Amino acid sequence: MHIHILGICGTFMGSLAVLAKALGHEVTGSDANVYPPMSTQLEEQGITLMQGYDARHLIPEPDLVIIGNALSRGNPAVEHVLDRGLRYVSGPQWLADEVLQGRWVLAAAGTHGKTTTSSMLAWVLEDAGMMPGFLIGGVPQNFGVSARLGGSPFFVVEADEYDSAFFDKRSKFVHYRPRTAILNNLEFDHADIFPDLAAIERQFHHLVRTVPSEGLIIHPRAEAALERVIGMGCWTPVQTTGDGGDWQARLLAEDGSCFEVLFQGELQGIVTWGLTGRHNVANALATLAAARHVGILPSQATNALCGFKSVKRRMEKVAEIGGVTLFDDFAHHPTAIATTLEGLRKRVGSAPIIAVIEPRSNSMKLGAHRDGLAESVALADQAIWYAPASLGWDLAATVAGSPVATTVCDSLEAIIAKVKSDAVPGTQVVIMSNGGFGGLHTKLAAALAAALADALA
Repeated sequence: MHIHILGICGTFMGSLAVLAKALGHEVTGSDANVYPPMSTQLEEQGITLMQGYDARHLIPEPDLVIIGNALSRGNPAVEHVLDRGLRYVSGPQWLADEVLQGRWVLAAAGTHGKTTTSSMLAWVLEDAGMMPGFLIGGVPQNFGVSARLGGSPFFVVEADEYDSAFFDKRSKFVHYRPRTAILNNLEFDHADIFPDLAAIERQFHHLVRTVPSEGLIIHPRAEAALERVIGMGCWTPVQTTGDGGDWQARLLAEDGSCFEVLFQGELQGIVTWGLTGRHNVANALATLAAARHVGILPSQATNALCGFKSVKRRMEKVAEIGGVTLFDDFAHHPTAIATTLEGLRKRVGSAPIIAVIEPRSNSMKLGAHRDGLAESVALADQAIWYAPASLGWDLAATVAGSPVATTVCDSLEAIIAKVKSDAVPGTQVVIMSNGGFGGLHTKLAAALAAALADALA
């Protein structure tokens, strides 16, 4: 079967492409923006990518078109599909019908940490010899690919609350019917489709309604929004994490790089790894609870986490030039920005930290998170914000009250010049965006290398 995917370079849709290819289909795809790591992964898989949404990409006609949720009526490719009467489906529906049916699905949901937690869980199952399938909205470094079919009934999926398609406004995760469900946390996000937090809680309740009575739901104990979700009705056993929960962590290193794991008060093991931050410790506890549900001993699972290598674009070290370290991070919400910087600060102590941030998510573009932005960078030494002309609201005024030195730039060149001017050996530069950021990582690394070469000449 020839499957064409519209929006193929999104993290979810690109992963679908990998699975469809593994099932033996001929896969092609179109996208408005083609950038790594997904474009690189797809090209390595032998999948043909087409720039833009020209209707000619659909000639000759494919047997099936999978339409991503970023596309809407008026898009020329969408209009061609409808006008020609081509067979089409949403990504989540295709995944449920062609991959998840009959499998033990382990789903990681929540505003933050879905990608990292699902990556952790897939790795723990892999280490235990369970050969899981998985679909993750990023590229776990332990696997080097964002999706695979696997060789067992177990399938780990990153369960997103975003809508499924222009013709199906249900959250993606209601299609997945997990047996093991992790609810990491819940805050207001996706302001382009949800009017308020209560609307998102309702979608999470719909997810809870699909988990069987012999399944398991895992969530942090001190999360008010998730308590409200569970309070709407729950027919499944629940385990909690964090202070006062069934699963708890005792930090042995302040930055979260080493901690003890306790289940119902009993020591289960110690995790020593390369990750930092309390948020990642919380992700680990949820992972351990889910792994235990499929029969993996916590002692074995904690040992597996010691070998976890995180996910590309989650505090991924991309370069070190002249003592200046560059990190690529996906943080796109004030809470994610703050927790990422907290983990780094505890690791590097008083070393200078420069946060470079692109407000790129749909919620950011709508200004939904403006109130939290200025304070989110409090643990950095300075923040550089990218405000292109297309942003649509006054970013400079929003961050003017920030507790750290703040610069707002309207071009990548200005950002690069500012970092070159201020970075000294030992500086940690964290580049935060949920997109390609115009290749800033590569351009900044090249500029720093050139400056270093000139200084040594």
